[in-house]
Amino acid sequence: MASILDEYENSLSRSTVLQPGCPSVGIPHSGYVNAQLEKEVPIFTKQRIDFTPTERITSLIISSNQLCMSLGKDTLLRIDLGKANEPNHVELGRKDDAKVHKLFLDHTGSHLLIALSSTEVLYVNRNGQKVRPLARWKGQLVESVGWNKALGTESSTGPILVGTAQGQIFEAELSASEGGLFGPAPDLYFRPLYVLNEEGGPAPVCSLEAERGPDGRSFVIATTRQRLFQFIGRATEGAEAQGFSGLFAAYTDHPPPFREFPSNLGYSELAFYTPKLRSAPRAFAWMMGDGVLYGALDCGRPDSLLSEERVWEYPEGVGPGASPPLAIVLTQFHFLLLLADRVEAVCTLTGQVVLRDHFLEKFGPLKHMVKDSSTGQLWAYTERAVFRYHVQREARDVWRTYLDMNRFDLAKEYCRERPDCLDTVLSREADFCFRQRRYLESARCYALTQSYFEEIALKFLEARQEEALVEFLQRKLASLKPAERTQATLLTTWLTELYLSRLGALQGDPEALTLYRETKECFRAFLSSPRHKEWLFASRASIHELLASHGDTEHMVYFAVIMQDYERVVAYHCQHEAYEEALAVLARHRDPQLFYKFSPILIRHIPRQLVDAWMELGSRLDARQLIPALVNYSQGGEVQQVSQAIRYMEFCVNVLGETEQAIHNYLLSLYARGRPDSLLAYLEQAGASPHRVHYDLKYALRLCAEHGHHRACVHVYKVLELYEEAVDLALQVDVDLAKQCAELPEEDEELRKKLWLKIARHVVQEEEDVQTAMACLASCPLLKIEDVLPFFPDFVTIDHFKEAICSSLKAYNHHIQELQREMEEATASAQRIRRDLQELRGRYGTVEPQDKCATCDFPLLNRPFYLFLCGHMFHADCLLQAVRPGLPAYKQARLEELQRKLGAAPPPAKGSARAKETEGGAATGGPSREQLKADLDELVAAECVYCGELMIRSIDRPFIDPQRYKEEQLSWL
Repeated sequence: MASILDEYENSLSRSTVLQPGCPSVGIPHSGYVNAQLEKEVPIFTKQRIDFTPTERITSLIISSNQLCMSLGKDTLLRIDLGKANEPNHVELGRKDDAKVHKLFLDHTGSHLLIALSSTEVLYVNRNGQKVRPLARWKGQLVESVGWNKALGTESSTGPILVGTAQGQIFEAELSASEGGLFGPAPDLYFRPLYVLNEEGGPAPVCSLEAERGPDGRSFVIATTRQRLFQFIGRATEGAEAQGFSGLFAAYTDHPPPFREFPSNLGYSELAFYTPKLRSAPRAFAWMMGDGVLYGALDCGRPDSLLSEERVWEYPEGVGPGASPPLAIVLTQFHFLLLLADRVEAVCTLTGQVVLRDHFLEKFGPLKHMVKDSSTGQLWAYTERAVFRYHVQREARDVWRTYLDMNRFDLAKEYCRERPDCLDTVLSREADFCFRQRRYLESARCYALTQSYFEEIALKFLEARQEEALVEFLQRKLASLKPAERTQATLLTTWLTELYLSRLGALQGDPEALTLYRETKECFRAFLSSPRHKEWLFASRASIHELLASHGDTEHMVYFAVIMQDYERVVAYHCQHEAYEEALAVLARHRDPQLFYKFSPILIRHIPRQLVDAWMELGSRLDARQLIPALVNYSQGGEVQQVSQAIRYMEFCVNVLGETEQAIHNYLLSLYARGRPDSLLAYLEQAGASPHRVHYDLKYALRLCAEHGHHRACVHVYKVLELYEEAVDLALQVDVDLAKQCAELPEEDEELRKKLWLKIARHVVQEEEDVQTAMACLASCPLLKIEDVLPFFPDFVTIDHFKEAICSSLKAYNHHIQELQREMEEATASAQRIRRDLQELRGRYGTVEPQDKCATCDFPLLNRPFYLFLCGHMFHADCLLQAVRPGLPAYKQARLEELQRKLGAAPPPAKGSARAKETEGGAATGGPSREQLKADLDELVAAECVYCGELMIRSIDRPFIDPQRYKEEQLSWL
C-alpha cells in the first residue's frame, strides 16, 4: 500500500485518440517540410496505480496533490502525492452501521469533510489526526460543497456553501484550531440561506460552485437533478464578513434564473475548467438527464454567466434507463464521461467522441471520476483499483478544428510555435478574405505565408486591386532578409512605379482630388517609412530615375531629403535658380563638403548670405577650401566682392584664430588690392617677430612693392631685419620713419651708426638743410661733428657749425676732466690699500688652551690650525675637508697637486733649515716647501669657510648628502 503512486509503465490498458482529422504526417506546404519521424504521444494516457486496497474503495477525492479515499466503512487513507511512500491511515471510530456517503476536499487540500449516510458530517484537517464531528451539521445529508477559493486558507475555510439532499443551501465556516476537552468546535456557524425547488418541491442540491469574477462580482451556480440555477451579485461593503447572505438575499422575492431539462437521471454533476489556480473559470459542463450542457463562462455578462451554450446528447445506449453516466470532468477542450465500463472523451469544439476507453471486468464497475485542478490529472476508481489519466499537449491539433470553423484568430493562437501549421492557417485565412472581397486583409495574410509570390501578385492584378497589391508588396518588402537585395530592389521599384502611375492617373481630375491627396500621403509614408529605409536607400538610384521619368520633381526632392542626399536637393535648387532655398538646405544640414562644392555657384548670387552661413558654421569649415570660391568671386574687382571676401577672411583670422599661411597671404592680397588703409594695421598687429607672423614675408614684400605701399614694405623689411633696405626706403617716404628704423639694431652700434650716417647724408645732400642735419646729429649720440662734416658742400662756412663745434669741444673737455678725476681716485685707493697691508702685518690673535676646532670640536692645539680674523679656528685637516667640496674642479686638482708635492718635499733640517731649503729648492729648480705651503694656504685659508663667499655659494646645498640620505634615514629609525 505504501507504493500506491509509484510510476510503473506496466499499466494494464492504454487508450489514445487524437482529434478527428489529425494526420500522422504533416501537410506539405510551400516553404516547409513537415515529416513526422516519431509517433506523437497520445493526448489521454491511462495508467493503473499499483495498489491493492485491503477493503473496498467507497469514495475518493483529490485536490492540490492531496489524495483521500475511504476504505470500507471505518478507514480513511490520506496520501500526500509528493511523499507517496508515507500514507496516513485514520480510523473514523464508528460503531454504528453508517457508511461514507461522499468526501469533500477544499482547493488547498487542507480541509476534508466526510458526509455519512446517517446524516452526520466529520471534519479532518491535513495537519491533524483527530476526526471531529460537526454538531451543527447533524441531521443534514450533504450532497455538495461550494468552497471559498477567495478567502479559504489552510487554517480556515472562510464562508462556504453546503448543499443537502433536502434542497437546502447553508452557509458555514470551519476552523482548523483544536482546543482542549472543552475547546471551540470546528464549525463556527451553520445557517440556512436558500432552498432550491423543482416542480415537485425541494430537490437535492447536486452541485455547488462559488466563484468571484475579476471585476469583483460573486456568482454561485447550483444544480439539482433537472435545473441549473445562477446567483449573481456584487459584494457590498463588509460583505466578506457576512459571507454569501447578501448574495442570496437579493433572490428572496424572485427566483434566480435557471436552465431546466425534462429528463432525469436522479442526480446531476457540474464541472468547471480553470486554466490557473485561483483564477476565474472559463468553461463549464453540466451532466444531466438529456445530455451534457457545456459552454463558456463570461463573468462580464450582466444577466447570465453562461455563453456559447451547446448540448451534447447522449448516444444510443447511454442515458437514463440504459447506461447512465456516473461522473464528468472538464479539460480545456474535452469533457470526459465516466460510465460503468468505460470512459468517453468528447471534444467540446466539435462534439465528436474522440476516446472510448474500456475497462476490464475483473476490476469491477467504475464508481467515480475526479480531477485535481492544480495538476490537471484525472483519477478514476473502482472498488478494487485506481487509475490515473495524464493529459499531454491537449491543444496541439486544436488549430485544425478552429481552422475548419473559420475561426482563424484562435487557430493562429494555438499553432503560433509551429510555422508549418501557422502558414496553413494564414493561407486559408487569406483565401477566405479574398473570396469575401476583403482584399486588404487578404493581402496582409498572403504576405505572411510562403505562397508563391507571382501567383498572389497575379491574383490581385486580375482582380484590379492595386491598393491590395501595394499592401502585399509593402509587407513582403518588410519581411525580406538583409541578403535578399535583388528582391528588395525589385519590390521597391515596383511599388514606386505603382504609386507614380496612380498619382499620374488621379492628377488633374478635380473629382478625385481627395483620393489624390490620400494616395500622395501614402506614397510619402512609403518613402519615409523607417521599416523600408534600408531597401529604399539601396535602390535610391533606380527610384530617382523613375521619379525623373515621371517628371515628379516634388517627390524627387522629398525622397532626396529622406535619403539625406542633400547634394541632389541643392543641385536641384541651383538649377532652378532658387539659391536661397539651396543655402537654407546647406545651412540646415551643415555638411562641409556640400559647402565646398556649391559655394562657387552661390557666392556669385547671394554673397552676403553665403558668408553669413560660413561664419555661422565657424571652425567646422576649412577656410582653405573656400579660397577658390572667393578668388573666383573677387576677381571682378568690385568693392562689394572684395569686401565680402575680406569680411570672411577677417573672421577667420580674428575670431577663429586661423594660422594657416594661405589664409593670411590671401587676406594680404585682398588688403593690398581693395583696402590699403587696413594693410599696415594688419602688418603691425601681426607683430615684428619673423617667427610669429603667419604670412609669407617674401610674398608680402613683393605684394606691397607691386602695389606701391612703401610704408608696408618698410615694416616687412623691419620684420626681415633688413634695416639698411628699410632705412633706404623709409628715406623716400619720411625721415622720421627712417630714424625709427635706424634705432632698431640696439646691440649693433656700428650698424646703427651706419644707418644714422645714411640719414645724415640724405638730410644734408637731398634736403640741403643744415639745421635739420644738426638736429639729426643731436638725436644720435653715436654721431660726431667730424662724422657729418664730409657730407656738407664746400661753400658752407664755419658759422653754420659754430655751435656744434663748441658743443663738441665742451664735451671733449668734460670727458678729459672725468678721466683726471678717476685717476686721482685710483691713486688714493692704492695708497689706502698699501696702508691697510702694513697694518695687517702686525695683527695677531690669541689662542687659549681650552679653545676647540669649530668643525670637529676637539682641542685646537693638538694639531696644526688656522685662526681667522672673524674668530673661527679650524684644524688644518678639518679646514681642508670643509673647503674641498666647495672648490671648482680645477682648484681641487690644484689642491691635490700641492698636497702631493708638499708630501714629497724633504722635511726642513734643524738650524738653518730655511736657508738650506731655499738653496735646495733653487738648486732643483722647483718651488720651495715654504712656497708650496703658501700656495696651499692661498687655496684653503683665503677666507673663513663659515663667513666667506664659500658659505654663500653653498646656500643651495642640502644639509644631508644625497648619496648618504638613505643611510641617514635608516639611522633615525
